[in-house]
Amino acid sequence: AAAAALGLLPLGKTQSPESLLDIAARKVAEKWPFQRVEERFERIPEPVQRRIVYWSFPRSEREICMYSSFNTGAEDPVAAPGGATT
Repeated sequence: AAAAALGLLPLGKTQSPESLLDIAARKVAEKWPFQRVEERFERIPEPVQRRIVYWSFPRSEREICMYSSFNTGAEDPVAAPGGATT
């Protein structure tokens, strides 16, 4: 009731806490690519794999655009001054 009075939750609604599996999977996904996790650990239970993969994908439209860009970070040889390539 106190949380509803503060405007944190709608009246009559409760919020369940995030599961330990989701918290751990999110933290792993923030730090390491899934491929590295697969290489490092021999046996990862399927539910854990699914949650790590779920949290590995970007959530916001900005992040999706950033990660789906075709730019590899390498300088385009045509755009280099004088057309010189490295």
